[in-house]
Amino acid sequence: MINAIDKYFGLKANKTNIRTEIIAGITTFVTAMYIIVVNPAIISATGLPFNAVLTATILLSAFSTIMMGLYANNPILVAPGMGLNAFFTFSVVLGMKVPVETALGAVFWAGVFFFLLSVFNVRTLIVKSIPKQIRYAVAAGIGLFITLIGFADAKFIISKGTPVLGMAPLDMIALTFVVGLIITSILVAKNIKGSLIIGIIITTILAIPIGRFYGDASAINFGVPTLVSWKGVFAAPDFSLIGKLDLIGSLKWAIFPVTFAILFTDMFDSLSTFVGVAEAANLVDKDGEPRNIKQSLMVDAVATGLAGVLGTSSGTAFIESAAGVQQGGRTGLTALVAGVLFIPFMFLSPLLSIVPMIATAPALILVGVFMLKPVLKINWASMDDAIPAFLAMVLIPFTFSITQGIIWGFLSWTLIKLAMGKYKEISVTLIVIDILSILLLLSMV
Repeated sequence: MINAIDKYFGLKANKTNIRTEIIAGITTFVTAMYIIVVNPAIISATGLPFNAVLTATILLSAFSTIMMGLYANNPILVAPGMGLNAFFTFSVVLGMKVPVETALGAVFWAGVFFFLLSVFNVRTLIVKSIPKQIRYAVAAGIGLFITLIGFADAKFIISKGTPVLGMAPLDMIALTFVVGLIITSILVAKNIKGSLIIGIIITTILAIPIGRFYGDASAINFGVPTLVSWKGVFAAPDFSLIGKLDLIGSLKWAIFPVTFAILFTDMFDSLSTFVGVAEAANLVDKDGEPRNIKQSLMVDAVATGLAGVLGTSSGTAFIESAAGVQQGGRTGLTALVAGVLFIPFMFLSPLLSIVPMIATAPALILVGVFMLKPVLKINWASMDDAIPAFLAMVLIPFTFSITQGIIWGFLSWTLIKLAMGKYKEISVTLIVIDILSILLLLSMV
């Protein structure tokens, strides 16, 4: 059995083992499991039932992540994307007044277009057209983005108007987070196996008194004032949204901009995640391209189409996958473990309330350290390389959007290289991407 698993996933070839992959899979799941509750909380603002969206979220995440492991053999978790769910809810359904069934149909057709682009290697061609310097910058930018998410989840950094961001008051909640971050940092520095999971467990235990003996945990516990409040164990799944999409209505020309925006945003979120994680963990093939990129993008495409069928927003590769990779995950076995762990929560979703956001935040922040390694490969001595790379890197966290970071990285790279007369560094594919980027920016005006 062990030999069969080793042979299928290529564990020895990737210098890993079953124990390491399992720990990595658990780490990836724990850092990303918030999506089970957060995605329904956002999507249900459209009027869809919370429990039905929760069921759709779990089904999509489990199936897509398992497929990523078994078919693409990559340690990447796939689930409804943050940002994509907000776009679906607040821009499409509530903002543009698109019926929710039609919006789900647009998600499905975006997935179909994804799949066709992947089958004909168009998306792989796009990956190869991304300049190396931009790839390194995107990896670092995603690291900064993950770190910002961690600090924001812990409410250690908050929006203050002027300046835009600032530190929150050092109350007991913030101090609990700091202690958890320090403990987890020490475990990581000592290279202890499973350090991120151990840190999550310790921080969760330290957080138990919040809301019981002091403070209000609402800000870091999905609006619930008390941590580890008993909500029962079992909750029956709700399959009522499956097949509720409007396939015909979503093909109307008026809905095309919605489908295009979903397609483009999801594509670049996924591409950026694959490229960023691959660069940070050296998960590349002999040509230096992200490993098994065609298979990975096909899984991502299926996840998007399936999302529309199940009743949620687009599925996409999760940047939190870097947490498992940091713990040594190198193969699809990591994704398989993470995907399987979603399944019990079809019936055990109340147990998610045990782990607050301040417990997973230290893991996300320390993943940022790991993701910044490629920044050393950027050619900082050459300004025509450094400026586009810098813009891509900083705009990802500053705009809270991977897509915006990579769009402005592409556009600035093209314009500066043209001005420098370095035409050979601009591919035809990159020009096409620039045009599509401009169209997407115009659609947001």
